[in-house]
Amino acid sequence: MELINELRFAVSDRIDDVDVGPTHVPLSLLGDFQKEVSDFLKGSDRDVDPSKVLIAVEKGSLALVATGLLAAKTLWVDLERLRSPDSLSLIDTKRAAVIERWQTAARQNPHRKYEVADAATKVRIAVDSSSDFRKVEEVWVQVEKYLPGRIVDWGGKTRANVHLETEDGTVLVVAATQELIAQEEQNRVYHPALLHISAEESLLTGVLRNPRLLAFEAHQPAYDEKEFQQMVSRGTAAWADVPNATEWLENLRGSAQRRQPFCWTRVS
Repeated sequence: MELINELRFAVSDRIDDVDVGPTHVPLSLLGDFQKEVSDFLKGSDRDVDPSKVLIAVEKGSLALVATGLLAAKTLWVDLERLRSPDSLSLIDTKRAAVIERWQTAARQNPHRKYEVADAATKVRIAVDSSSDFRKVEEVWVQVEKYLPGRIVDWGGKTRANVHLETEDGTVLVVAATQELIAQEEQNRVYHPALLHISAEESLLTGVLRNPRLLAFEAHQPAYDEKEFQQMVSRGTAAWADVPNATEWLENLRGSAQRRQPFCWTRVS
């Protein structure tokens, strides 16, 4: 979704038959709401620095308008996911905890309502006594993957592991054995790498847990002119007895189209 620089966080309630606002708000509600807004903006990754966010207090319900949010990495993704009630398992855990607290408070007090929205209301998340934001149980499957990245640390006296900085900037700690690391002849720290790992992967979010190193694979993303010429030479030799490669390929395609199509599935 499009990044926006401003979000409005509002809470409405009635205390002693008077609507909550800047001039009438319990100190505990004000303190809790300010902390919840801060937690929601930061998330677990702290991709929003509260010290760089400006807050304006609006009239009406107790509303805090936060600006300076263009640098957020996950905030806008989470807000988009919150359009669905089955989203608390998909968003940042700290933001999910804030939504759950708001939902609990609104169910205990039917006058309590929370809202997160931008100025144009392209983004609007409402939490009240009828809200039903919930978590969906995650399903984990065993997988093997090849992960490219850069090794920033490895080893360990009692528990060996490899710290891989992935292409999106996150660091994945992959369990390893001392023998697997010791047999490497070169120091791979601060060099590009391709790790063959096993792990459990969430079918819901794609998150990996309990990754374990199976092998270091050859990793040479740069173009190698010598290797390319060798491949050309091998291909030229393999096609040397074919008079017209284009005609041969078209004939092959025609034969394939005339055959009955089929599909196969491998079950592990």
